[in-house]
Amino acid sequence: MTTSNSSNSFLSEAKSIVLENISNEQFGVSELADLMNMSRSSLLRKIKKQTNLSASQFIRETRLQKAAELLIDSELTVSEISFEVGFSNQSYFTKCYREYYGYPPGETKTKKKEEVDEEWNLEQKKGKNEVVVKSTNINRYIIVIMAIAIVAIIYFFKDQFTSSESKSNKEKSVAFLPFENLSEDNSNLYFINGVMESSRNNLQKIKDLRVISKTSTEKYRSNPKTVSEIAKELQVNYLIEGSGQKIGNEVLISIQLIDANEDSPIWSEQYKYQLDNVFELQNTIAKKIALAIEANVTPKELALIDKKPTDNIIAYDFYLKGLENQNEKSEAGLNKAILNFEKAIEQDSKYANAYAQIAICYYYLDSNKIEKKYLDKLNEYADNALLHDATSELPLIAKALYYINTSEFRLAIPYLEKALDYNPNASSVVLILSDLYARVVPNTNKYLTYALKGIKLNIEANDSVSKSFIYLNLSNALVQNGFAKEASKYIEESLKYNPNNPYAPYLKNFIDYANDKDLESLTGKMLLEWKKDTTRTDITQELAKLYYFQEDYDNALYYYEKYISILATNKIDLYPAENIKIAYTFNKMGFSNKAEQYLNKYKDYLEKDESIYKEASLAVLYLYENMPDKAIEAYSKFSLQDDFQYWVLIFMKKDPLFMQLQSHPKYEETIGKIEIQFWKKHQQIKEKLEKEGLL
Repeated sequence: MTTSNSSNSFLSEAKSIVLENISNEQFGVSELADLMNMSRSSLLRKIKKQTNLSASQFIRETRLQKAAELLIDSELTVSEISFEVGFSNQSYFTKCYREYYGYPPGETKTKKKEEVDEEWNLEQKKGKNEVVVKSTNINRYIIVIMAIAIVAIIYFFKDQFTSSESKSNKEKSVAFLPFENLSEDNSNLYFINGVMESSRNNLQKIKDLRVISKTSTEKYRSNPKTVSEIAKELQVNYLIEGSGQKIGNEVLISIQLIDANEDSPIWSEQYKYQLDNVFELQNTIAKKIALAIEANVTPKELALIDKKPTDNIIAYDFYLKGLENQNEKSEAGLNKAILNFEKAIEQDSKYANAYAQIAICYYYLDSNKIEKKYLDKLNEYADNALLHDATSELPLIAKALYYINTSEFRLAIPYLEKALDYNPNASSVVLILSDLYARVVPNTNKYLTYALKGIKLNIEANDSVSKSFIYLNLSNALVQNGFAKEASKYIEESLKYNPNNPYAPYLKNFIDYANDKDLESLTGKMLLEWKKDTTRTDITQELAKLYYFQEDYDNALYYYEKYISILATNKIDLYPAENIKIAYTFNKMGFSNKAEQYLNKYKDYLEKDESIYKEASLAVLYLYENMPDKAIEAYSKFSLQDDFQYWVLIFMKKDPLFMQLQSHPKYEETIGKIEIQFWKKHQQIKEKLEKEGLL
């Protein structure tokens, strides 16, 4: 059943259904929601928005209005009418009636007659006073009425045109709200969740759509917010609501697509399918929604939507149970998930997604552990997944996670980027790529691109802590690409959602410096941060470096020695690129042996360095060894690189080693090339992201 209702028609339909069931005392909110093919939560939100009443108040007032009509037009007694409009208790009916109308039911005929007489008298009096005015100005009124009619016609056609135009221009952004399980057996919840997730996954394959991630929508499962409020938070134009139940060998689904701006359903449907045809149901839902939104669906995307993951419904049932276990996010849940995915494979030995999910479970079981116990199993199941299907995102993600767990990050990236070809809205892939391009395979352009895509898909995290880190990540990506003012905006958002985020103040201090270039102020702020936790490796080395830039080698050495002590205590080796600054500081303070030790560490680091910063790092070594010509040559090679961080531009000239270059005849030309290259790339990134609607 397709609907296209205005607010008035929605209320009229709701009222009509209540009136049809007026004498049924048991008729309530759930029954009204069922008959209107809406979830209970959707009905509550819609009635609240349009009447400022709860759904139960709306039903009661409809009963009382009908009672008033019967009291005036019929000869029924108050007692008979109370039963007629669904009140089994006459005294309760009288109480409600008095509260609503201000007088008891028995006085209705008298009160209504008095109201009618009063209105008649007012009209008569008004008519006598205005008769002359009406006769002398009748021509003027005719002209005005005609003008109003013409304007109304113009606006009617204008609205018809603009509504059609705006629909095509409106961003095709959609969010699935959690489906409501109507099954009497709560153990069937996994199946309804699975149908919803598979329908969402099908829509995610359409590049023309922006489909919000599950992590962003799950918080609205029992949330009383209105459609408009939710859509505003998620920054989408369309919401999908639904409910379903599994009864024996059948699945029943009610679903509707809501235009969030109009707060009205533009498409709704009820489905009843045999379990064997559940994939057809999921594919149909995705296609109907895409059609209603007028999304551009390519033949390749249509084929991906129509592709069945398995022909075995029993295997699929085990798979959905496994997903529910996996969502528990605990070691016990992951182990239960593996068992269910294995049962799915027993039913269908070519079930690629089941193999992939087992690999993903093993990845999480090994995650953040020094000793990786499940690498072989992770790789085995990922390879099996790819063997049976290399054209879906899950097998590709599984193989990428294997390379991430073996720290072969460059090998993971092609699999992740290929996964996005099959699912452009895969938020987990976007977030992983953002992290990889930020930390281990530095590329500021791709880091920012994926960070912006990530926040578009994960706009509303389930908790404020997660949301704070999302904004932190984005602000870091922005400032690295030279968008310092934009970064300031998002770092404030990060702090707003979690003032205790340990990394946000640190980053904010550096973003402030990118905007004001006040090195002394930055040093003072970082000293305050360090005092909050003197064991922080990152802040300790940053503080030492800031004193180094100011040629305050006493303080630089003080904090570098603390940094070295922290590394030794924790048996870790971080920030190897800083070893040349440590060597220079020791040298300046007269500790030549220690200086030599850290210089050698820096050289070892350079031998392994394959990053875009290698030539710039070599240049610093040449400066340490008093070879300015070779340093200029290295910087000249570095100027050909793309996607290096804004921090290079900001702090390069602050390095005391760099200052000896300023008298070199090729200094201005060489450094100018680096600056021009950065800002040229900055402008290209800006234009590209603006064109894609990401910036």
